[in-house]
Amino acid sequence: MSELNRTPLHDLHLALGAKLVPFAGYEMPVQYPLGVKKEHEHTRTASGLFDVSHMGQLLLRGPEPAKALETLVPADILGLAEGWQRYAIFTSEAGGILDDLMVVNAGDHLYLVVNAACKEQDVAHLRANLPAGHEIEVLDRGLLALQGPQTAAVMERLCPAACEMVFMQHGHFEIDGIPVWISRSGYTGEDGFEISVAADQTEALARRLLDEPEVEAIGLGARDSLRLEAGLCLYGHDIDTTTLPVEAGLIWAIGKPRRRGGERPGGFPGAEAILHQVEAKDHRSKRVGLLGEGRAPVREGARLFDAAGNEIGVVTSGGFGPSVGKPVAMGYVDVAHAELGTTVHAEVRGKRLPMTVSKMPFVAPGYFRGK
Repeated sequence: MSELNRTPLHDLHLALGAKLVPFAGYEMPVQYPLGVKKEHEHTRTASGLFDVSHMGQLLLRGPEPAKALETLVPADILGLAEGWQRYAIFTSEAGGILDDLMVVNAGDHLYLVVNAACKEQDVAHLRANLPAGHEIEVLDRGLLALQGPQTAAVMERLCPAACEMVFMQHGHFEIDGIPVWISRSGYTGEDGFEISVAADQTEALARRLLDEPEVEAIGLGARDSLRLEAGLCLYGHDIDTTTLPVEAGLIWAIGKPRRRGGERPGGFPGAEAILHQVEAKDHRSKRVGLLGEGRAPVREGARLFDAAGNEIGVVTSGGFGPSVGKPVAMGYVDVAHAELGTTVHAEVRGKRLPMTVSKMPFVAPGYFRGK
């Protein structure tokens, strides 16, 4: 693993006894001595700290950064108020998904967070296609995610001003004198905060957070099972260049002003194919949630069949959901089999296990939207 990149928390992961694995070009903790299941459960009941410093953090500057970004994404960026963030997707000329990202209106510029495995291509894509006069700055910063129902209590002690934010708000604060950028968001389905911090202060901040009795370090293993229970896509697995947003259940990521009849229809790569699917609803496959029976997990790549033995789809993410108490998965099926309550059969080691098409998320979200 000597050729892999390391986050600013590498030494801390070693000190905490983490098991490190290659992930998106980085040496990352998949679990700590607590173990994946207990880390998952701890995040659902208390507060978990995740190192997500491998993600790409970018600043987009120029005369009209929101208008410029709208040439590459179907989201309503011009309508995003200052101090708020929004989910967006980079689309290809064919309408496929190049990556998904978060966009913050930081006033005179935009702050973007992109996936680790895609960040180099995303930066190249932006630099090659943004209108003249706009530039991208790649930041060298750490990124921490503090997630779980007791996270707000932790932050009330350390940064009470951040607790005044609601889900998807973003601001600049200090924790123990350390300047931080905080958004009230995360990828677990729980209330929480994502904290951007200077690289050389990341470890000090992480140690300060871990000093709080509610907080435990959480690895990639639990992060995956948590996001799966929350019904959240993982790029390169549940969405990629072959899937269009409507098929992926991401129609909500296409801003109403960007649709036909809206204030600024189209104008992004693949608009014709994407907006056709929005209106015609003639797509052949759809991303669905799947609940299994018994204890055997159904993993990514498992083929899906109908009762007559016809192949109808594939699982793109799957495992055992500790909070659900049964196997959970998501995948793509023919639209004829996408109705809630439909029974499909997943092929696992030569056996076909029944699964039920189910509503996502599999657990009730804990996002804080105000009192």
